[in-house]
Formats: sequence, C-alpha cells, structure tokens
Amino acid sequence: MNLSVNLHKGTQRENRIHMNTNQFEKSKVFSFSDSVDYSDGGIVSKTVLKKQTGNISLFSFAKGEALSEHTAPFDAMITVVDGKGEVVIGGKSFVLTAGQTIIMPANITHAVNAVEKFKMVLTMIKSN
Repeated sequence: MNLSVNLHKGTQRENRIHMNTNQFEKSKVFSFSDSVDYSDGGIVSKTVLKKQTGNISLFSFAKGEALSEHTAPFDAMITVVDGKGEVVIGGKSFVLTAGQTIIMPANITHAVNAVEKFKMVLTMIKSN
C-alpha cells in the first residue's frame, strides 16, 4: 500500500513523502542502499520492520528535502547508507555520511536535512 504525507520545510514549501508500508521480505538477503529509489524533489520511506515495540524504516531524500523539527517520546537511531545528510539535535548540527550513525535522544527536538541526496535507516525502539 502506498500513501503520501505532506510535510513542511523551513521555507514552508510543500514536500511529499511517499511511504511504502509493506515490510521487507523475511529470510531474504537485501541491501539498504538498493532497496529504495530516489524521488526528484521528494522523500521516499519504506517500512523494513514494524512491531509493537518499535520499527525500522528506510528513507531516501532528494537534495534539499527535510523532515522539520519535532520530538519523539523515545530514542531513535539514524544510520546513513548513501550520500550526506544533516541531523540537528537540540539545535546542534551533525553532518553524517554513508556508514555513520547517530542516536537522537527522546524528547529532544531533532530535524533531518538532505545536504545532498541521501538514504538513511531510522530505528525507533519504544520503551515504557
């Protein structure tokens, strides 16, 4: 099933996220970098695993696209698998490239910006 979600960037222009909620096939070898395509002027999201205790999603961002500042009630981890992205946590900027990972603490504002086109894996684990 595919659905689109509208988000607003700092410039207030409308962006589209194309989300694929189908989970990855189990017991099958795959590469994160080959499992989602880029979309010109947009963000693509694909669910890897979705469980009651958390989920893992794969994103691709066109250059200049962003997820605006927000908070989450639990820790989340970003791993960049292709390109270069900026993660802003509590107002502090971190530029990550392929192979690098950062943990965003719960209840602290964070945002994601595409310095150039890039792909990332977002892992969120819910806790009590």
